[in-house]
Amino acid sequence: MLRFLTAGESHGQALVVIIEGLPAGLVVTVEDLQAELSRRRLGYGRGPRMRFEVDQVTLLAGVRHGRTLGSPVAIEIANTEWPKWVEEMSPAPGKTTKQLTAPRPGHADLAGMQKYGFDDARDVLERASARETAARVAAGAMAKLLLRTIGIEVLSHVVGLGAVTADDAARPTPADLEAIDASEVRCFDPGVEEAMIAEVKAAAKEGDSLGGVAEVLAYGVPVGLGSHVHWDRKLDGLLAQALMSIQAIKAVELGEGIDVARRRGSAAHDAIHFDPEGSATTGGYERRTDRAGGIEGGMSSGTVVSARLFMKPLASLNRPVLETVDVVSKDSTVSFKERTDVTAVPAMGVVAESMVALVLAQEALRKFGGDSVAEFVRNAEGFLTHLGETPSGPIEAQRS
Repeated sequence: MLRFLTAGESHGQALVVIIEGLPAGLVVTVEDLQAELSRRRLGYGRGPRMRFEVDQVTLLAGVRHGRTLGSPVAIEIANTEWPKWVEEMSPAPGKTTKQLTAPRPGHADLAGMQKYGFDDARDVLERASARETAARVAAGAMAKLLLRTIGIEVLSHVVGLGAVTADDAARPTPADLEAIDASEVRCFDPGVEEAMIAEVKAAAKEGDSLGGVAEVLAYGVPVGLGSHVHWDRKLDGLLAQALMSIQAIKAVELGEGIDVARRRGSAAHDAIHFDPEGSATTGGYERRTDRAGGIEGGMSSGTVVSARLFMKPLASLNRPVLETVDVVSKDSTVSFKERTDVTAVPAMGVVAESMVALVLAQEALRKFGGDSVAEFVRNAEGFLTHLGETPSGPIEAQRS
């Protein structure tokens, strides 16, 4: 069972992630993790913090001579801005002189203060911050490396930014990822890239923020990941929960889920065909549409897994205008301002890739098992080799 746990605050000394369940023998370097973290910093509309806070990665445990040991992997992402926050974020006994008492609407501030009995919003916002997603991306980088050993690739692209929407027909493949990352807004449709940038500029000029939509695609996913037998084993449920856990995500769509709800059944499902020379991931069974997003009955169908995430505009604005209440005086005021982005939608796509990769890696390990990468790959290859057999073949053989 693959699982991970993160720790750390936005302006703390470091973020830490522990990943348990990775098989032994996975080739990984600090540079692999650094490359993924650099992708998380991409995107037009990011704030100055992306220039100041460099991700300094250290592999603390679980890796020797460039290969995982099968034991828990521990990764530290140091905060280069820590010297400026030593006093404010010190773990030693003391009290701040900069108490934040005007919680920001749209953030975890007020609910967290009430839940834990805090009188300072910083006790909540530091952990609730999307800075935590850097640790997820580091974990996701390991998951991607594992998935790659059995031919699975995960990528994302921005399909909507503010009021601008990309062409739905433009669906990238893994070969297009470099071009997507080269786009200032990580959009695969060059026809709307400039319009998206203009949308960000207009919001920035007014001190406002923008939300948007990113799509995550997983290629090479074999049939049978997930399960129909329990509610907490369904692949679509696992993906939805993982993606909804990303800060500022307010909705998740799998496949054409939203449009499908408005259609009749005859136009809502993916017809099944058979081609003995078809895809190895499906055993020759083909679906020529992808309305279900590669998942049927809680299990992967062997086609491309697709999900869209809808991100709300960031609640921290460069021009504080959102009304709130000072929790001490109870007077009306406006929310305080922290350093913020105009939009983080392009970066959100990279975080979403990580969450999808972690779920798929978990379910691939659950299905194929293996204490080493070599064993994991052998088991996956064995499953795909026999996938083309008729369902009754192995069962009848057992009975005889």
